[in-house]
Amino acid sequence: MGAAPAAPLLLGLLLQGVLRPLRGDPAFIPPFIRMSSPAVSAALVGGPEEVTVSLAPLQVEAGVLPIPTCEALGNETGDWSVAVTPGVKVLEVTVRLKRDLLQCSSNGTDSFSASPCIVQTLLVSASHNSSCLAHLLIQVEIYANSSLTHGASENMTVIPNQVYQPLGPCPCNLTAGACDVRCCCDQECSAEARGLFRQSCFTGVFGGDVNPLFDQLCAAGTTGQVPDGFPFLCVQSSLANSPFLGLFYHGAVTSEHHPAFEAHLHAEPQGFPDFGYKQGDPVMTIDKAYFTIPQVSLAGQCLQNAPVAFLRNFDVKCTTNLEVYQERDGIINSKIKSSTMGGVVTPTVTYEEATDLDKFITNTEALLSNESASDGSDSRFVNVEEHYIFRWNNNTISEINIKIIRAEVSALQKGIITQRFTVKFLSHSTGDEEEMSGNPGYQLGRPVRALHTDRMNNVTALHLWQPAGRGLCTSATFKPILFGENVLSGCLLEVGINENCTQLRENVIERLDSLIQATHVAMRGNSDYHDLSDDWLEIIRVDAPDVHTDAPVSSTLGICLDVPAQLHIHVLIADAGVVEGVVQQYILGIQTRLSTVNWQYQCGLTCEDKADLFPISASVRFVKIPAQVPRPLTRFQINFTEYDCNRNAVCWPQLLYPLTQHYQGEPYAQCIAKGLLLVSLLLVAVFLSNPWTRTAKLGTQPPSTNSPS
Repeated sequence: MGAAPAAPLLLGLLLQGVLRPLRGDPAFIPPFIRMSSPAVSAALVGGPEEVTVSLAPLQVEAGVLPIPTCEALGNETGDWSVAVTPGVKVLEVTVRLKRDLLQCSSNGTDSFSASPCIVQTLLVSASHNSSCLAHLLIQVEIYANSSLTHGASENMTVIPNQVYQPLGPCPCNLTAGACDVRCCCDQECSAEARGLFRQSCFTGVFGGDVNPLFDQLCAAGTTGQVPDGFPFLCVQSSLANSPFLGLFYHGAVTSEHHPAFEAHLHAEPQGFPDFGYKQGDPVMTIDKAYFTIPQVSLAGQCLQNAPVAFLRNFDVKCTTNLEVYQERDGIINSKIKSSTMGGVVTPTVTYEEATDLDKFITNTEALLSNESASDGSDSRFVNVEEHYIFRWNNNTISEINIKIIRAEVSALQKGIITQRFTVKFLSHSTGDEEEMSGNPGYQLGRPVRALHTDRMNNVTALHLWQPAGRGLCTSATFKPILFGENVLSGCLLEVGINENCTQLRENVIERLDSLIQATHVAMRGNSDYHDLSDDWLEIIRVDAPDVHTDAPVSSTLGICLDVPAQLHIHVLIADAGVVEGVVQQYILGIQTRLSTVNWQYQCGLTCEDKADLFPISASVRFVKIPAQVPRPLTRFQINFTEYDCNRNAVCWPQLLYPLTQHYQGEPYAQCIAKGLLLVSLLLVAVFLSNPWTRTAKLGTQPPSTNSPS
């Protein structure tokens, strides 16, 4: 066992660690580390490229440390090893314990030991050509049976009635019979153990503050800033009557599970969550960096290095000038962390050649010639589309497939390139065509599931237009209709002055029908594509025009009557129940309707035979049906409409609306305080008014006495 380092030597190392970087000399940051885990890291800055880092234990005698030297040192000493990872103008030095901490205690179920398992002083030195450059002093104090090495028992834990007391007085106490690091309310931690992490304790409800003071309590406003009327409106109540009680599910018995991270002590989950990916967590690489794909921000800008969130699909487009275009590196060689506790997934990349460059590159000035394309001397490849498919299993990533569509362009070509990036997370047990939109109800933002019964491959989808370039229908692509999102989209048709009206109607109807290439939609988000009786609803088509019937004919050139130019899609949805606290929404019906317009060719000063632009559109509206039929109006509400606030500008029933609970403009307590203040001012004004002052004067005058005559 060793003692703590002497104060003069420690002070000297700290001063060197501060002054050396300022002078540009090599130094460790920090120069002193108190080690309580199997591995620690420090940064060596200011050193040359060829630096030798060595490790040696120090023998402390009578509390005095020997003078640090660089003689006879190595990178492995007994139970310790040191590793150096080069970086940008910095070296990361990691000191690691090689033996297992389970050897510290013979009984694995003992509580946290009061005395440390390992106490030692280590010296890490950096040298160059046998000359010492910098020193790092490490004081090791490691305790046995920490929560990372202790196995949880399979005993049954009885949960108390949560109506009368919180679920647990110490939620961060996750391991039975062992001390949880940073959990200061854990009664199984000794005073010496709490001293190691006393400055880094968990805060809030998770850290043990399970019964905080609520805002309306009088005792809660004595320390912070409170409204002026708080002393008159606060609540005097004991902490036993807390509104935070009873907010958990009723339970009787639960079983503790064996921690999945017990067998992976070598992993370094720094910067990761403790139990794998969760929805919304950034996908990480093995280099502890974010896996990034260009995405569009809320401001509409294209962010080139935006992290990919777990289980978050997106489909975006970014525009870039070809003169400043740079290919993103590292797509092929990226190694993704499959889970936070280890495992590597290497993406499978496939390439395809783009056929029509006009869809991706606009405003071109130098096109690629056939000769340059054949020899490849002055051409380059640009990625126009990148499609990422992540296969997930629980909270891990099992497979990544990337399809890159690239185009060969001239090295001197100029213009604007439109790139498309898609990310889709699919379950490992389902195919691409069987992707669910919810389980069982639909999730907001997921595609509406549809099928066509007259096709061999009946899986399809409902689409809308996604125009590009000039917005013409010939270059527009399709995007799926997403559940719960009301959308209006359209495109432009080029029509001449000599256009045949019958041909125009047929062309428009054909393009509108291409959006709804389906006969049924799924009521639920997980309806089976192979079973039509599994809650599939037939699409109701209202007033579908027949192009073979006689349409109204106009005798004027450049005018067509009753052209179906607008497609309206109405989807009826409703709340069908709750599953694990999440509201499940179903589709009750879907209806499509076409509306017609009269088209007339727009002439300028003269009518020339040029193409005119005829807009066609499609809209989607989701209508939510209430679970209960609204109450009918009473006879009083029907006859006396002057009291109906929805029909009149003046609403007398809402005269005191700011004092009711429905007013959300200000806090309710502040509204009550202002109302009481207004009433008090009104009373003062009444008492000081003219009738009251006259009465007061009459009351103060002495009574008149009539003398006898």
